[in-house]
Amino acid sequence: MGFFETILFPFKWVVSWIMWIFHEGFVFLGMDAASGWTWTLSIIGLVIVIRAALIPVFVKQIKAQRGMQSLQPDLKKLQQKYKGKTDQLSRQAMTQEQMALYKKHGTNPFAACLPMLIQMPFFFALFQVLNGVSKASANGQDIGALSSKAIQQFDEATILGAPLSSSLLHGGGGDGQVAVVILSIVMILAMTASQFITQKQIMSKNMSEEALASPFMKQQKMMLYVLPLVFGVGGINFPIGVLIYWTTTNLWTMGQQFFVIRRMPTPGSPAAKAMAERRARKGLPMVPLLGEPKGETPVEVAAAPKGQRPQPQRKNRKRK
Repeated sequence: MGFFETILFPFKWVVSWIMWIFHEGFVFLGMDAASGWTWTLSIIGLVIVIRAALIPVFVKQIKAQRGMQSLQPDLKKLQQKYKGKTDQLSRQAMTQEQMALYKKHGTNPFAACLPMLIQMPFFFALFQVLNGVSKASANGQDIGALSSKAIQQFDEATILGAPLSSSLLHGGGGDGQVAVVILSIVMILAMTASQFITQKQIMSKNMSEEALASPFMKQQKMMLYVLPLVFGVGGINFPIGVLIYWTTTNLWTMGQQFFVIRRMPTPGSPAAKAMAERRARKGLPMVPLLGEPKGETPVEVAAAPKGQRPQPQRKNRKRK
């Protein structure tokens, strides 16, 4: 067992155990144990469990991202302060002041990537589980919590004629090859499109003007196109089951971001102004936004409350 496999070993057990529980639950409800749809729903159940467990981490990610955005003006001033200074003392002083800024705003550059980093071991573990199904089925071996019988059922399971353990580069062969190619391409397009749309709506609706003008934004724009391309190219080697997992988790992220943009927008962003306008039209008070710096008030939009009209002023009559 190599170093990488040793690290992923406990994650393979967790992934296979969750899939087995969902699979047995669907079989108990009357679904066919060897059906591809039963295993597909088990993979979707795996996504729901992992993403639900990551919700607290996602909230921390939002706060970290907004902290990074709010410190951009101070970070820019700091860069101007030490511009052209390459000596060791200046670089050390700049690093210390940067760390002080991160501490002041309660953020750091790595916190924004935390959910993705936590998900990756589960993703690679699932990839190893599904990638080893055919070999384990031929040898009658177990994989994690999945017994040899379950492995054989999964190896023979198909969805729309495509085996779940096959990939675009390693198709099912014979009659299933065309189904594997078509379903893989559709899933890869859905996976990359959902990832692109998610990042695009964040940048267009949920970032303040200061954040859009910051150097940090240039990296975000580059990642907007690079990440979907990387996963799109890598997707040709992903088994159908892994493509289902990644597409499902991207759809979860897209829905989650839509909720955040609608209900918890970034202070100063177009989404925050739109929410303030909605609340003003309904006559509701402004509420503090998640990640808003302390001491600042939410964006307010002047609007006359509905259902009220000016009352006539009572004139003081002269006494007779």
